[in-house]
Amino acid sequence: MNREEGKMPPASRRRGTRSLVASPLDDDDLLCEILVRLSPQPSSLPRASAVCKRWRRLVSDAGFFRRFRLHHCRNPPLLGFFEGSKGLTFVPTLEAPNHVHPGRFSLPSGVGECFKCLGCRHGLVLISLGNRLQALVWDPVTGDQHRFTIPPGVATYGDSTLINGAVLRAAGHFQFQVVVVVADGDNQHRRALACVYSSQTGLWGDLISTPLPYKATGCIFPTFVNTNDAVLAGDSLYWVLAGNSDRILEFDLVKQSLAVIQVPVDMHGQDNCFTVMRAEGGGLGVFFLSGSDSSCTAQLWERKTDCGGVASWLLARTIELDKLLSLKSQEKGAMYVLGFAEENSAVFMWTFVGLVMIHLESLKFNKVFETKPLTFSQCHPFESVYDAEICATTELTLCAVLKMTVRWDMLFDLLVEQVDSRSSGG
Repeated sequence: MNREEGKMPPASRRRGTRSLVASPLDDDDLLCEILVRLSPQPSSLPRASAVCKRWRRLVSDAGFFRRFRLHHCRNPPLLGFFEGSKGLTFVPTLEAPNHVHPGRFSLPSGVGECFKCLGCRHGLVLISLGNRLQALVWDPVTGDQHRFTIPPGVATYGDSTLINGAVLRAAGHFQFQVVVVVADGDNQHRRALACVYSSQTGLWGDLISTPLPYKATGCIFPTFVNTNDAVLAGDSLYWVLAGNSDRILEFDLVKQSLAVIQVPVDMHGQDNCFTVMRAEGGGLGVFFLSGSDSSCTAQLWERKTDCGGVASWLLARTIELDKLLSLKSQEKGAMYVLGFAEENSAVFMWTFVGLVMIHLESLKFNKVFETKPLTFSQCHPFESVYDAEICATTELTLCAVLKMTVRWDMLFDLLVEQVDSRSSGG
């Protein structure tokens, strides 16, 4: 055998081989296919743009921004939440380098003082402009706004009861829909109304209604749609009904129909509360909170449908919150659910020690505020892809200081991982 056989090729030949493998990355289209698969965290594109002028040119292109957001539209990070105790303020929840400054998402001008946030979804914020009987859909990342008038069939009840609503858009589309809901009628003959707006046509659909069951609970308030944010689970939107009846209102987006659903357990109690949520399997769930001076637990319920089409509730998990949060005896007591982030399965809760965010799948939590007074009563979680076009130059400078070193073969590994993940159903 030749003594040279079996030896490693010279370093120059190894480098030449790698250069042949890396040469396809000279194609901007192929490189964009890789860069668009970077993590949707806010620091990803600023870091990529600091690698070289070519990368910065690619990720700064408006078309790349749109592709990046669309690629991650169903796995967006939880950037923070909006709260409305003083106007509408954005409260970030991510740590550096993904921290988004509150001033980046300032309320649009011309909104006025009489408004209410009805919730966030798919990177959009829905705001009711009460004094004008109008609604505003706002994209805080791009600054885009869309205003329209609430239909008379719903707006006429605005003075006597609460109007709620939800915004959503299909994956891969920038057009959106808004669903508004309201309850009307006397205490014993009450009904729920809903109407759908399409940004594509600029028109409202027909008014949809369903009767609301009456139950003599002794409550002086008639049944109404709670001000809590709606939850999108499957093809339906869900709201909590409050007042005379603790039930759930469902709007089926496909069938364009309303229905009322019983809750899984008796929700009445001094320190009991519940909110609708998206269950682990993607269907409807309920987060039921039961507290006392000695303990506090959360029950996670899932609504299941059998092969015969019969739906029922299943208790999926019980969480001992006082133990999870390591609360001292003097810190136990009433807790309140203030918001639920659908895509990240995170719940915001007010406790004696402050505002806490709990990720339900991992049961990891962090304190957003440690102050004790309850300064606001609701959180509107904002889940969206925050792209490099809006990122501060200070963030770009920080990434440059990190002196990132990127190898072409590492980028190929990234692409291979993406392919493997898709082929395995990940």
